[in-house]
Amino acid sequence: MAGHSKWANIQHRKGRQDAARSKLFSKLSKEITVAAKMGDPDPEKNPRLRLAVKEAKSQSVPKDVIERAIKKSMGGDSEDYEEIRYEGYGPGGVAVIVEAMTDNRNRTASNVRSTFSKNGGNLGETGSVGFMFERKGEVIYPSSAGDAETVFEAAIEAGAEDVESSEDGHIIYCADTDLNEVSTALEEQLGESESTKLVWKPTTSTELDLEGMQKLMKLIEALEDDDDVQRVTANFDASDEVMAKL
Repeated sequence: MAGHSKWANIQHRKGRQDAARSKLFSKLSKEITVAAKMGDPDPEKNPRLRLAVKEAKSQSVPKDVIERAIKKSMGGDSEDYEEIRYEGYGPGGVAVIVEAMTDNRNRTASNVRSTFSKNGGNLGETGSVGFMFERKGEVIYPSSAGDAETVFEAAIEAGAEDVESSEDGHIIYCADTDLNEVSTALEEQLGESESTKLVWKPTTSTELDLEGMQKLMKLIEALEDDDDVQRVTANFDASDEVMAKL
């Protein structure tokens, strides 16, 4: 579990500092469009869309970009995106899950396979590593939201299952089907979250040294650079000394 919370924090800090925010905005807009197209274009009547909009706002996506993404779903000329999950192994035998949205399955599969190969990993069959993860809802709050005890009590009252608190903040987990309700209840207690989304939470982890972490980061960053890739998750673990050197 430690690996996941460390990775969540790396992702979070990186997201805040990332210069190429347009790529992030594009991925979040795509999720909004797909969510709106699959259900009601009103976020209040569409839990998936509500969560997509909430996550976009937490990443400072402008209101007009969000509204444009919703309107795009109602146009007859909007692309038909297919959601695909890829599974494979990265450097050091770390399990990696890649979530993608694509309008061209062959292109995306070819690009993902190539990226794994070029960066010391290999793409496996669907299910090859999925059993090492659980689908969960994840809500992240800054440390300023309250001390560990306060946040834990609010989380349990909201229906969450677990909380991981550190100096970086609080990561709250719940059942994937409860994320909309739990995040709404948490908002009433703790205010706006920094991030609210569905994740793959590792149930086992693989320990990496500094060289292994650097290789893994290179693979994940290359995967994330693909416009079709929405999210990447890995089940690594690493010491605090290694993390500090990254």
